[in-house]
This record gives sequence, C-alpha cells and structure tokens, in this order.
Amino acid sequence: MRYGARALAAGLATVLVGGCTAVPDLFPAAGGPPGTGGSAQPAAPARFAGQDVEWAPCHTGDDLDAAVEEGGERDWLSALECGTVAVPLDYADSGGRTIDLHLVRAAATGDGERIGSLVINPGGPGVTGSEALFWETLSPRVRASFDLVSFDPRGVGRSEGLECGNWDAIDRAMVTMAGTEPADLVPEQLEPLEEAAREYADDCADTAGEDFLRTIGTVNVVRDLDIIRDALGDDELSFLGFSYGTYVGALYAETFPHHTRALVLDGAVETDHSNAESAYEQALGFQASWEHFVEYCVSDLTECPFDGAEGAEAAMDDVLARLDADPPMVGEQPVGSADFSWMVMMALYDEFLWEDIAQAVLAVRDGDDEAIDTWFPDLYDYAFETAGTSVPRSVDAAPMDDTAAMTAINCADRDDPEDIEAYREATVREAEAAPHFGGGVWAVVPCAYWTETEEAPTGFTAPDAPPVVVVGTLGDPATPYAWAQELAEQLETATLVTYEGGGHTIYGYGVSACVDDAVDAYLIDGTPPEEALSCPGEL
Repeated sequence: MRYGARALAAGLATVLVGGCTAVPDLFPAAGGPPGTGGSAQPAAPARFAGQDVEWAPCHTGDDLDAAVEEGGERDWLSALECGTVAVPLDYADSGGRTIDLHLVRAAATGDGERIGSLVINPGGPGVTGSEALFWETLSPRVRASFDLVSFDPRGVGRSEGLECGNWDAIDRAMVTMAGTEPADLVPEQLEPLEEAAREYADDCADTAGEDFLRTIGTVNVVRDLDIIRDALGDDELSFLGFSYGTYVGALYAETFPHHTRALVLDGAVETDHSNAESAYEQALGFQASWEHFVEYCVSDLTECPFDGAEGAEAAMDDVLARLDADPPMVGEQPVGSADFSWMVMMALYDEFLWEDIAQAVLAVRDGDDEAIDTWFPDLYDYAFETAGTSVPRSVDAAPMDDTAAMTAINCADRDDPEDIEAYREATVREAEAAPHFGGGVWAVVPCAYWTETEEAPTGFTAPDAPPVVVVGTLGDPATPYAWAQELAEQLETATLVTYEGGGHTIYGYGVSACVDDAVDAYLIDGTPPEEALSCPGEL
C-alpha cells in the first residue's frame, strides 16, 4: 500500500471531535438555577441576561456586490442581518473580560405565527457559523416558521478568531515522514514533528494567552449558546447542528434540558476518546465511504475503473503511482498523488461527485489527457477552494484559515496522550485499516503539548431533554454512521433517522425528501420521526 505518499493529504483532514470527564457546573459564578421547574440547571450570569441584539444589514454597497459575484443571491444576501451578543471570556469571572460573538440572521419569511429562532451550527470545530447562511437554505416551510440564526463561536471568525502557530512546519514534518510506513518510523524521524507541534502549541499560548485557550472549548460554546438563546428572546432553543455542531447540541440538551425545544443533530461526532483515537476512527469512516463508493461504481456505473471491490485498492495504488511519475497540470498546479488523494477525500463528502471520482481515476488509468482535462479541474477546485473554504467569502470577512481554532478547540475538549509513541501507534493502526486515508492522527500531535484546559464532558445521557433527532448517513466519510448510532443510543430521548446513501450530512439539502420532510415536521410540530426511520439513497 502507498500509505506514505498520501500522508500529507490525509493529515490535513479535518478531525471532527468533542468531549471528556463528568459534566461540570456550566455557570460556576451564577447564583443558582433559574427556577424553571424539574431538575436544576445553571443560570447565566445576570450581567449577560436580557441583551437586545442590534441587528443591521450584513451586506451593503461594494460588499454586497462582491458577495453576489462570489455566487450569492442578491435578494437573500441583502436581507441578512448581523449583530453581536456579549459573553464572558471566563464564566468563573463573569465580571472580567468579555467577547462579542458575531451573529447572522435570516428573518422568518412567513405571514403566519413565527415559532422563534432556529440556531444553526454548521460544524467544524473552527468553522465560522456566520457563513452558514450565505446561501438560501432549508425548506420554505422551515424558513417561514423560524428566524434562521447562526454565529461564530468564541475564537472563530469574527468572534475574536484565533490566529497562531506555524502549521507549515507541521506539514513539512509530515512530508519528511511520508516515505516511511508508520510501523517503521524510528524516534529520530518523529523528532521534527514533535518539535513543530510543541512550537505550534507554545506559539498559540504566547499569542492568544493561556486564559483564552483555556476557555475556548465546547463547554463554553454551550454556555454562550444559552446566552444567545436568551438574547434572541426564545424561552426554549431550537437548534440544528451538523458534524461538530452535534456535540454542541447534545451537550446543551444535557445542561439546559428545560431551555430545549427541539434539537436536530446531523452527522454525529464521537465524544469519548482522545483526538488521536477519534482521528483513527474517522479514517475508518473514510475507508467505509470509499468502499461504499466502489460498490456503487462497480454495480451502477457503465464506466468504472475497478473490476471489483477486491482489486480497487491495488488499482488506486497504480493510479497514484502514475500521478507521481507524471503529474498532470490543473492550471499552473501539478497534481501528484497527495493532491489527488485529497481530491478524492473531499469528493466523498458529496455522493453526487462520486461519478466524477470514477471518471477521474479512469482517465489516469488510461492515460487519457483529454479526459483528465475534463474531470480534474472541477474536483481540484472543489477540494482546494469550495470544500476548503465552506462557502464563498465576502470582501470584509474574517480570515479563512481555521486551523488554529480547530486545533485549539479539539485540544481543549479532550484528554490527550503526551507521548508521541501513542500517536505513532494510532497511525500504525490507521495505516493498516485505511491505507488510502491515514495520516490524520499526525495532525493532532500539538494536543500533546497544549495548555491545560477545562475539558468537555462525555458519557452524558440528557435524560430530561425533550425528544431529540439524530441523523446519520451510512456512507458518511467524516462522521462515520457508527457515531450516529452511538449518540442516538447515548441520549435517552433520541430518535435515529438513517440515510442509506453517501456524503457528509444530509438534512436540508433537498437531496432526500424522506429525511427533509420528517425533520421539518419535527422542527415545526415537535413530533419526532417514526422510530428507526430509514430513507433510501438517491444515487
């Protein structure tokens, strides 16, 4: 297997993780529960209660014109409103420093009774939520019933977005190791990565301050979310979380069950293990998605580069070797094996790109330059531009490099090993189980040297929450379906909806009417989908 040649691309994969330890007192400086009935739950510091968000247009003038040129729809963008909500940096010192969280809102479009706000977290961690509404989203029925609201979590985007560390040095260290199987690496070969990761962690502590890093994790995002709910004027929260956002929503249900109205958690993340172990499990998810793609290719496509599932990995190895020997060009950029592996990984996020993957592999196998010119550019742009940035950027948007925030939140949330050997061992297992998609473990090595933080909880069951809907996709590469099953079993009031196709998350994209209709009805009427609802794939 050509594991080493793919280490760089796989190491850049976003590792979507969350939680550890028992549930903490989420508002340690608060004066007791708010008296909502049922079991006690924490109250937000009085200083931050009852805020009025001063909404103003997000896009005007040249900024609006530029956003439209990037693919946005003018009427939708011109109607978006932005504002801020203040939260304490440290909830144990609510009289101290504050952070202004950036919010964006698309007001409800219906003439009837508005239910309230639907707060959306698009995933990450480290992804700016304010851009979740760049395009018109969700069904007309949902848009008519709710104000759609999203926000940049603390340390992300316009909410004091974190910028620190030299990730290029970590990349270079991974490239240095790329030619060696993980099982064959000796301590001297790991030293450049250890040094780069330690320097990255130290620089972030120096740049942002240990107090900031200590409070950037999901525990505080959940605290912030309840202050946002209050500022929006909602007695109870309606929430839609994708990927990492499922952890935010699940922890909110545990902590604020009587402030919870409806929670949709699509693409659940694993919350029990270290970052290294979760990265290994995510590699298994990409491997399973790849196998799902190969099965589709062999059985459903008239032109497939694989004769069968058994020979697909060897065929892919040959394609990658061809690319390294004679890399084709996309524009002025050569596309070698690492680049193409990343293109495939990103395309697995969207099952409607799977035929494009097959055609691109076929073009390389056959040495068909014309076909390469046809299929490579769109996959390349999707991998390195569209998928790499989530959505088009507006002129005055915050910097797009979310690596620092992602790393800081992951490291804050988890209890991670401090010995580099633990990461190498996880990478050995990764290489054996997912040879085309390994290397992600190396990307979390900075957590071995991270400043001490308040770790996020795990093992909670949210027994007092109202019904919760968990959505899982069988062929999800980034958040394996097993994680959705685990979360649905973990939360006592959860119902699992299964999508039998592929891609990363599914609700609200207009792909599966079966999923969308069931979840829409739950959000609007409060009626959970039927138990064990399973919706057919759409390919």
